[in-house]
Amino acid sequence: MHPMTVSNLQNAFAGESQAHMRYMIWADKAVKDGFPNVGRLFQAVAWAEQIHATNHFMVLRNEVGDAQTVAGAGFGLGSTSQNLAGAIAGEKHEVAEMYPAFKAVAEAQGEKNALRSMDSAWKVEQVHAELYEAAKAAVDQGADYAISGVYVCPVCGHTAVNEAPDKCPICGTAKDKYRAF
Repeated sequence: MHPMTVSNLQNAFAGESQAHMRYMIWADKAVKDGFPNVGRLFQAVAWAEQIHATNHFMVLRNEVGDAQTVAGAGFGLGSTSQNLAGAIAGEKHEVAEMYPAFKAVAEAQGEKNALRSMDSAWKVEQVHAELYEAAKAAVDQGADYAISGVYVCPVCGHTAVNEAPDKCPICGTAKDKYRAF
């Protein structure tokens, strides 16, 4: 595949992924504002954007192949163990490199809200890496990850398995606010 087409597909994947999330956020806002049908429309179109992103991802995976590995560029699609390895690498990159650099800039520029947002994400990404490592260990033994549920703080994204903590260790949100998966 021509490098320009690869680049265009990567950019389209990023754009569709961002549109998906933006529409999900706007859907929540529309519902809170008393417009449930507008919220439903945003959710439906967000799913369509996810389809577009998935299609671009699969073309990249199938056409470019595993030259761009799961743990590397992020467009591979391997076994669950390989995909978990890619997730671990991504989370560790965010913890070790991305967020420390972004936090340093926000701090130097006096951007307190951005710093707070990035700092909480940095802390949560550490938890995500640990959870993925535990899941990978189980998968590598031929077993599913033995958990009864996954719980996510709606404020900072802190993620816990089996049970939500009484209070979010990152932002202090109460247990009853966590979303169960």
